Amino acid sequence: MIDGQISTLKPPPKLVSQSRNEICSRTETPIAPNYGGFGYRHAGVERLASRGEIYEKSLSDHSKFENKADLLNSKREYCLRDSSSPTSTLSNGSKDYTRDRLESMGFSNRDDIKSTSLVKDGEHFVGFSYLPNQIHRKTIKKGFEFTLMVVGESGLGKSTFVNSMFVTDIYSNEYPGPSKRAAKTVEVEQTRILLKEKSVNLYLSIVDTPGYGTAVDNSNCWQPIVNFIENRYEEYLNAETRVHRTHIQDNRVHCCLYFIAPSGHSLKPLDIEFMLHLHDKVNIIPVIAKADAFTPEEIAVFKKNIMNEINQNKIKIYDFPDSEDEEESKLLRSLKSRVPFAVVGSNYVLEVNGEHKRGRKYPWGTVEIENLEHCDFHALRNLLIRHYMLDLIETTNNVHYENYRCRKLTGISPEMAQKGKNNNVCDHGKSKTSMVFWNPLAQMEEEKKEHNLKMKKMEIEMEQVFEQKVKEKLNKLKESEDEYLRRHEEMAKKLEQQRQELEERRIAFEKEKAAFELVSKDMEEIRRVNTLDLNMKDN
Repeated sequence: MIDGQISTLKPPPKLVSQSRNEICSRTETPIAPNYGGFGYRHAGVERLASRGEIYEKSLSDHSKFENKADLLNSKREYCLRDSSSPTSTLSNGSKDYTRDRLESMGFSNRDDIKSTSLVKDGEHFVGFSYLPNQIHRKTIKKGFEFTLMVVGESGLGKSTFVNSMFVTDIYSNEYPGPSKRAAKTVEVEQTRILLKEKSVNLYLSIVDTPGYGTAVDNSNCWQPIVNFIENRYEEYLNAETRVHRTHIQDNRVHCCLYFIAPSGHSLKPLDIEFMLHLHDKVNIIPVIAKADAFTPEEIAVFKKNIMNEINQNKIKIYDFPDSEDEEESKLLRSLKSRVPFAVVGSNYVLEVNGEHKRGRKYPWGTVEIENLEHCDFHALRNLLIRHYMLDLIETTNNVHYENYRCRKLTGISPEMAQKGKNNNVCDHGKSKTSMVFWNPLAQMEEEKKEHNLKMKKMEIEMEQVFEQKVKEKLNKLKESEDEYLRRHEEMAKKLEQQRQELEERRIAFEKEKAAFELVSKDMEEIRRVNTLDLNMKDN
């Protein structure tokens, strides 16, 4: 209210349906129509009246349709035609709000706007079908992170295999492979490189373990590797729980290629122990190294023995999921049937039948590493990189990392998690893996029971130890007493002997004294007589 007068609100422009060419060709200044002092209300009444006419018309046409499906389709057409015209503009053909909306959604280019019509192929088009394109642009800009761990004894061709898989010199003379950097103890080293392929960035981290399996005593040689994997989980968990979070670098190990020595018999005890300690922490894929040392029959028998031992020891290796497409699923099943993969690596390009291929040349022939008839290198690379790299990342995040996170946040050690697995593990959807979800009260009850059993066992052991100590002490006191009695008797005998010797010496002394006194008396008598004789002579 200004100076006692009521200001008249300007009504919005009336929307009418026009063709797209007319909208794009108009350049006049928009003129708002006048509905009177209360334009907003009048415009609303007109809209309601027009919608009522359309609705009455649709009701009058109901008898034309034979079933309810046709009736629903007719209503849907009326609603779409009424509410979402692709060429809605202001009444005098001024501004294209559809274009402004598309520009706000990111379609700033004129060609993009022209190619993105709201009515496409006779169907209503909103635009959320472009979400995959948005995700694609975002992921291309961000890039992907993948961490691959290679574990195996020295000299199995791990460095050559990694170079062959990614067609790059990750290991070279300047940075040799783990076999040339073998240490006395197991060390875990990480190499991070950036690979580009068709504008896609892959931040690849290679984790190798120089010194693994080279010691005389390989007991607990897998512990540094376990610690490395859990430390990466710990770093990721700490980054997630920060107050201020930015981009979290994913250094978690997504896949572990375990190289098996080409013995031709079966797995070594070290191989079994390693996979048993790591199969619930990382995705393990077994790989037979230097497959060119076998014949096809020998490699088939070797694979069968390895899978039998893996199943007998209940080792969980990475299970490649099936594809929804039948043709692709059939192809992938043929590749997955080659587990464990028998591979050959090579950094040399040879000319075979006029074509340049990677392989190894021997006196008896040439081994092409990408030929499925020669080895499983091509199958492993396709499954690992082209088909299941994202699934490996998701399995690491949703299964292995979640298991570690649950144990860490509930304060449960891996040993207790293994003991209480039957009671506190629930299936994760329909997947063959399982995730551990712990009830704190159940965990406290289990800890209390275990503590009571432990205390009873300690009490029994302490009683036994106490009885044993008392018996030992009594025996020792008895031995000491016997020793003191023996020494006392010996000392008494010595004292008695000394007393007898002293008595004998006293008696001898008494006799000598009596004889001495007798001689002294005689000498005194003789001296007195002599003195008298001398006196008498003098007189």
